[in-house]
Amino acid sequence: MLKFALLGSGSSGNATVVTDGRSTVLIDNGLSYVRLAERLGRVGLSPDRLDAVFITHEHSDHVLGLGVLSRKVRVPIFASAGTCDALPKSLEGLPNLVPFESGDTVPVGNLSVGSFSVSHDAADPVSYTVTNSGTKLGFATDFGHVSQLVQTRLSGAHALVLESNYCPDMLRLGSYPPAVRQRISSRVGHLSNHDAMRLLKDLAHDGLKVIVLVHLSRENNLPDLPLQLARKTLRGHPAEIVIAPPDGESRLFEVSA
Repeated sequence: MLKFALLGSGSSGNATVVTDGRSTVLIDNGLSYVRLAERLGRVGLSPDRLDAVFITHEHSDHVLGLGVLSRKVRVPIFASAGTCDALPKSLEGLPNLVPFESGDTVPVGNLSVGSFSVSHDAADPVSYTVTNSGTKLGFATDFGHVSQLVQTRLSGAHALVLESNYCPDMLRLGSYPPAVRQRISSRVGHLSNHDAMRLLKDLAHDGLKVIVLVHLSRENNLPDLPLQLARKTLRGHPAEIVIAPPDGESRLFEVSA
């Protein structure tokens, strides 16, 4: 059994908590300590219950809250070696920083946290899977290209947290400068609704129970659009499909194999 909640999913800060009731990990922390504590509290947890923090990449909306968290709670912070080297100067000397190589798996109590490389405009970005007693959560955000590795590592997940960042038409017709549009839509940018749906179609299986679509752009997406596309893509699959509100939080999900 795994429980998880999106505590933040957007430009103002990203954080996701995963627990099996005994061990608890946080994926990213771009939230202030006060906001993190408040949102953990609403799902029955607290910062001092954290056993480990795992970082996807060094961008500020994913790491901004690490400094205060590390000073208040002596929790190990795991990041790929390249991410450790690329952290902002404000996080130099971060205590309890533990580097790993992309592809490594880190045990945290009865949880097993597996890392895999993704394509994004960062030094050494990764995403994660978290497993416990046969139950698997696949977590993949901030990437612009669906590689065979991504598809393989996410396969068989009972719950998916998946980026569906932008509508290509809205991005093309929007107000962003051409260079920004090109970056977002590139292989090292973000995942479009259409690419997310193609991946979701490939990952769907009878054991998939919860899908949370995250990191929606406020400017280049509509909350209902990925939801409608996912329902159409899955064609009656019984999995629950949820949109994580940009810069908001989700409820606590529970899933088992």
